[in-house]
Amino acid sequence: METILGHAQALVYTLLSLMPSAYQRDSLQAMLGLFLEAQGQPSPQHSLIKSGSALSRFLNEYAWPTRQVVRVVRRQIVQQLLQSAPKGRRPWLQVVVDLTTLEKCGKFKAFASLIRVLQGKRGLHLVVLYLVVGECRVPWSFRVWRGKHQRTAVQLAIRLIGSLPPALTSAFRVVILADTAFGSVAFLKAMRKRRYSVIVGCGVTANWLMVAV
Repeated sequence: METILGHAQALVYTLLSLMPSAYQRDSLQAMLGLFLEAQGQPSPQHSLIKSGSALSRFLNEYAWPTRQVVRVVRRQIVQQLLQSAPKGRRPWLQVVVDLTTLEKCGKFKAFASLIRVLQGKRGLHLVVLYLVVGECRVPWSFRVWRGKHQRTAVQLAIRLIGSLPPALTSAFRVVILADTAFGSVAFLKAMRKRRYSVIVGCGVTANWLMVAV
């Protein structure tokens, strides 16, 4: 527990140090406090340190270094996961691929190119990649499905899986878990090429198939 706490504290301090101003550091600290309290009230309006409008401006307007934050968090994730891969027989790394829809109503001019209808649902459609080792499950990356004549959900998933760090794919045995949205020949061939095991839903029989490679 002390080791996990130490890593968490180091990560928080690193993220705070990336903020370009004291005002942004305070805003990020307030946001992190809401999540870490785990009281089921992470929305900005519940903050006792900053106003809801101030936190909204922090998230929507300020050019804080998003890419740097993502890189720092990912490095910490990789380090923590590698601690679960001792020398000897490699443990399993479950890579979960999920198609998630954030339903939207009304007009959103700023996101007009992103709001689409898929399977009867109108909204923002995300292909999300999660990494699971034991009881530890963390979101790793995502891509937005932009509609017809753009990359399909399967193509986006293949690209996401292809971007996994070699440090993880060499330290673990990788198994891909995906639902029926990814049960295509193209997806299975791409995973076979990478020599990953696959458990994927098959829409034809409504059963689950396992392809061992």
